[in-house]
Amino acid sequence: MTQDFDHDEDAREGFQHFVSVCQRCRACDLAANRQNVVVWRGNIKAPLMIIGEGPGAEEDEQGIPFVGRSGQLLDQLLTAWEIREDDFHICNIVKCRPPGNRAPKPEEAEKCRPLLTRQFNLVRPRVILLMGGTAYKYFTHDDTGITKVRGRWIQKAGYWILPTFHPAYVLRDPRRKNDLWQDIAAVRRKLSELKLLPELIT
Repeated sequence: MTQDFDHDEDAREGFQHFVSVCQRCRACDLAANRQNVVVWRGNIKAPLMIIGEGPGAEEDEQGIPFVGRSGQLLDQLLTAWEIREDDFHICNIVKCRPPGNRAPKPEEAEKCRPLLTRQFNLVRPRVILLMGGTAYKYFTHDDTGITKVRGRWIQKAGYWILPTFHPAYVLRDPRRKNDLWQDIAAVRRKLSELKLLPELIT
């Protein structure tokens, strides 16, 4: 996997070292059957961090998150709201594919949490988009269903967090596409309010 690095050499080296740590990780049983460790795509330093639950089959094969149908839908929505690849950093709660694309188990998410924390500290986003109930649950330690919390901003420690539906869920139930559209729009407005992206010209 290749990425374009537009940042200083220290940031590049620090992140490359982090990726190598992820690739060597065997902290849980998910490591046994993976093809690739799926760490990130986008920009190293980004105002927006997008977090999903875990890699699927295509992500496991390519070593890049959100490259299947869900990723294509997400990219369409981001592009529509003028959120460019330079503006976001995409990752998952776990970095190895759970068998059969099941949700990560609590112990798997817990083993991967130190890596996600380190990744978060390297990226240093201001806005976090949590895609799906699994990402919301493990990131916030709250078991509330995603339908009850989606679209509601959480402000914590200077960060703005927005839970939304996972694109895979929207593909299964297209009636929810407008909800996801509205949430991406809310993220775009928040990035502008925080002066992290320019105002949209409508």
